[in-house]
Parts: sequence; structure tokens; C-alpha cells
Amino acid sequence: MPWLQTHLTVTKEQAPLIELLFENLGAVSVLLGDAGDEPMLEPGPGETPLWSHTRVTGLFEGDTDADALRSAVSQTLQAELGERLELEVLEDREWERAWLDNFRPMRFGRQLWVAPHELAVDAGDAVIVRLDPGLAFGTGTHPTTALCLAWLDGADVSDKTVIDYGCGSGVLAVAALKLGARRVIAIDHDPQALMATRNNAQANDVGERLTVVGSDAAPPEPADIVLANILANVLIDLAPRIAPLVAPKGELVLSGILQDQADTVAERYSAGVDFDQATTQDGWVRLHGRRTR
Repeated sequence: MPWLQTHLTVTKEQAPLIELLFENLGAVSVLLGDAGDEPMLEPGPGETPLWSHTRVTGLFEGDTDADALRSAVSQTLQAELGERLELEVLEDREWERAWLDNFRPMRFGRQLWVAPHELAVDAGDAVIVRLDPGLAFGTGTHPTTALCLAWLDGADVSDKTVIDYGCGSGVLAVAALKLGARRVIAIDHDPQALMATRNNAQANDVGERLTVVGSDAAPPEPADIVLANILANVLIDLAPRIAPLVAPKGELVLSGILQDQADTVAERYSAGVDFDQATTQDGWVRLHGRRTR
């Protein structure tokens, strides 16, 4: 089966948004690379530095509507970027292996790591989430996911119940379980995401403490911690569904939010939730709050 590959060279400030856009448009994988010849030093824990001019490459199934991709890019940023979108048809190959060649272990906070199964992590106290590529997203490479993983590393999740709303690959759900959560409920509208989450939990030996459900199912009981790493407009629309999932005195973590969207999202959830000061990374924001009533 042939594949459709897209390339777009943008500034490092635009790259994370294009990455997230490609993912939401159905990309099977997204890679970020140097569009020039700029050396990159070893990043610190949880950092995802980018090149000044970053080439974002998305891999889509062959029947993807190329005109719709170009239109989405134009509407999200500007028409000029949509016109610069490069498209090419590729013959089938082992794309997961090609993706894995560009993925290295990453540390978030003090001890939480995300790494492919076959790569070693040289840290004695490491809590490792083993994650290989698949059709659902969330490996920690995007700032929105990195922000959530860093929060989990510093939070007390031991013996708590957690809801991962919009679970994608299940990386947050698996991380919470590896850090000691008693039970995690992973929710998503995409059957592939639910399958990927279940498979990744089993591959990390935490599947017996995970429940996966579709977003159209009856809402679960409120949890001690609710994580929602989605896009800001979706978080706003789903506030009446997500907010009641936080148990009294429970914690709410929202990500997938650009800096200029943070106040609007916080306001939508402000009834009964007190938010801390927002945490930012590369223009993206994580909101953390606690239910007070």
C-alpha cells in the first residue's frame, strides 16, 4: 500500500503546532528534523529543543485527501504555509523501524523515562515507560505530552485513581500506573487509540490495573487525578464532561493549550477548580488545579 508523505519547513516556534496538526489530521508518524545545518546540543531532562528552521515530516495513509491537508495547514497558520506544503507518494516499507531510528530515551523530571523496548536507560532509579511506534500518538516528544509527564514525575500518584481523557497512545496512563497509581481509566473516541493504550499497558506489565473505554460510554466514577492532554478548543467543548470526573479535593491537569488560550480554558473550568500558576514550555501551557467544591 502506498503512503502519502508531507514536508513543511517552519520556524521552531511553529513546529510544535504543525506536529500536533499533522497528528490530529491522522498522520501515522511525525518526525522533526534540521532544515539547515544547525548543531543540537544534548537536551536536559524534559527539554525538546528544536532547530531555528525545522522540517516537519508527516506520514499519512495513501488515501488521505492531500487538498484537505493543505487547506488545514493554511487555515491553522497562514495560506503561505499551506502553499509550501510538499507532498510525495511513497511505496510501502517498514515505517515503524524508520521512526524508531530517530527515537531515543527521554527523561521527564527526576526519574520518569520514555524509551523504546530495545534501548537501555542508564539510570539506577529510573521508572521506564517502554513505548514503540504505532498508529496512536503520544511519546513525550511533543511539549504538551512532556508537560504532563513532568507533572506526573513530581506528583504523588501512589495508590490513587487516575483518568486519562483523550489517551492517544496511553503514555500518560502507563506512566501513572508505573509510578504507582492504583487504577487508571483511559478514555478516547478513537478505537485505535484504545487498542494502542491497552497494548502499551500490557507491554509494560500494568494492563491488569487499566480500563479502556470509549468517550461515548457512560462516565466513570470521579477520580483522584484527571489528565486531559487534548487541544484547547476540545477542552473547552468537553468541560461539562471532564470537570465532573474530578473527585472532591482531586486534581485536574489540562494540556494541549497555547499560551494565548490558557485564560479561556481556565475560565471554562473555574467553577469548583482552583488553578495554580500555569506552566509553559515552547509556547504551550499546562494547567493544574484542585477541586475545592
